[in-house]
Order: sequence, then C-alpha cells, then structure tokens
Amino acid sequence: MADQPCRDFRSGPGRRRLLGGGLAGGLAALAMPRIGRAEAGFPRRPVSIIVPFTPGGSTDQQMRALAEAATRRLGQTVLVENRPGGGGTLGAAAVAKAKPDGYTLTQMITPAMRLPFLQPMSYDVLRDFTPVIHLTGYFFGLAVRADSPWKTWQDFVADARRRPGQVSVANSGAIGSLHLGMLELGLRESVQFNHVPFRGEAETISALLGGHVDAVANSAVLGQLVDDGRARWLNIWTAQRSRRWPEAPTLQELGYEGLVITSPYGLCGPAGLEPAVVERLHLAFRDAMQDPAHVAALERADMVADYRGPDDYAAFLRRSVARERDLLLRLNLIQG
Repeated sequence: MADQPCRDFRSGPGRRRLLGGGLAGGLAALAMPRIGRAEAGFPRRPVSIIVPFTPGGSTDQQMRALAEAATRRLGQTVLVENRPGGGGTLGAAAVAKAKPDGYTLTQMITPAMRLPFLQPMSYDVLRDFTPVIHLTGYFFGLAVRADSPWKTWQDFVADARRRPGQVSVANSGAIGSLHLGMLELGLRESVQFNHVPFRGEAETISALLGGHVDAVANSAVLGQLVDDGRARWLNIWTAQRSRRWPEAPTLQELGYEGLVITSPYGLCGPAGLEPAVVERLHLAFRDAMQDPAHVAALERADMVADYRGPDDYAAFLRRSVARERDLLLRLNLIQG
C-alpha cells in the first residue's frame, strides 16, 4: 500500500483521538520526562520548521497553527520557513546538514522518503534524522464533475476498462502520492488510466471544471466544489468515511483491503539531537496538537491527528521507507 493510514488514537495502545479533546486524559497520565541539566535552558532562541510547501495552502496553515501553539509552550518563537521545490525534499536536505542543536526541524513528508529510490539525494532518511513527533496525514480522494456520466467508482473503472488509456485523471505532480495512488488502483483493477500531471492542486481543479480531464485525484481542497454541488467524490482514501462527506466510500469499503493513502508526516531534526532536547520539543508539539486553533486547522483540511512519539515515529519511518520501495517495485518504477 502507498501510505500508512492516518489512524486516530483509538487504533493502538496509549493513543487517543485528538479531535474532540479525547487526548487530554491520556496525556495527563504520562510521566513528564526530566530535562538534562545541560539542556535545561533549551530553547534560548527561535526554533525553525522548514515546510516544503508554498505559503497559504492547507499544509502551511496547519503547520503555522501548530507552530503558534508550540511557541506558547516553548517560550520561544517557532518559525515556519517555506521551501517549496525539489519534489518536497528541500526541507529534508537542509535539516540533514543542520547543526544538531534542536533549532532546525523539518516536516518529513512521504515524497522525501520516496525520491531517494528514484534519484541520488544528499540524505538518508533512516540515518540522517532524529524523529521528534508524528502529526497527521492528508485527506485524498478521486472526484469527477457533478454532471459527469460516472455515478460510482465502479462505473468509472468499467469505462476505463472499455477504453484503455482514454479516461483521464489529473494529479498535482508526477510520482506524488496522488499519482502513485491512481497507478496502484489501476494495477489492482488491471486498467490503464491516462494520468495527467499538473504543477499543483489549483491547476487540477481548473482542468476538471474546464472539461480538460475526466477526473481529479486531489485533497480536501476540492471539498468546496463538492459542497457546492459542482463535483462528486467517487471514493476517498482515508481509513474511515469522512464526517463531512459520509456518502463517499473508502477504498477499503470498495474491496481494496488495507489500501489507505494519506501521505502521513511528522517533524524531524538532524541526526544526533540530545535526548533531552528531543523530549523538550516532543512535549511542546504534543501539547500543541491539542490546541484549539490547531485542531480547527486540521478540521478545515479534513485531516485526522495521528500522534506518535519519537520511538514509535522512528519505527514508523522504517516501515514507511520499506513500503515506498515495495510500491515503486510493484509499479515497475525502479528495479530490484
């Protein structure tokens, strides 16, 4: 499967769902780790988070809400530094070379784990980073215009089978999670879609509304069109049905067992961070995840909190890297 599910806190021991305030009781029971004497003053200056996306998007808004909440808990400003480009790898590349003092972090996104299998990169995900906290994942799905002839995903697949390579699906970038998700679905159904990459989500929406493509694999940014009756979800890629669009079936409900695609992410620092610094950052961001402004930012983007501490996140990264390699092999995008 392309990505791990963005699970709520009920999916494993010690986890609680953040949305709705369910986390507070579970977190209160956790022991507060001691900060080493040498690091008791951390942080003494602003902490920067490199976000590999442009300002203003749903990811940027969520990360800024988190940073503002963490600022109040750390007593120092947490800055968001946008570095789009490079297929989402610029943050990882920068932090891998940063001084391991806890003042420079990055949003570790799935493409940063995927691209090293496709081209030489200056970092190794499993060697060059210190996991701090896992945060969430995206809402993805496949949508068509409301006036399209396809009422269900089954209708869409049947048409693609009758017309191989002619039913077009827009995505927001080649080799991104949306593109690979549709490749995975095509592989499972033994059908060939016409994949049309664009430079961003806004362009895919324009192409859909203009009739230039038949469907679009997109995030919840398309949601307003669905709410306005101009588009319709044929499926969604999260683990559970959406509270906002309960009529849209998940991939698992459609028979794709275990297939959940959310491109999950968290925060990482450079390799070699002092454990006391990791704990200080982890606790601040864990508490910030509960902040009402951050919870509201998640809800606006139809994202679900998926908290994991440093050790769990490290194990999750190892599994994620292995899954990315397996997916690329199955799609014949790399050789074994």
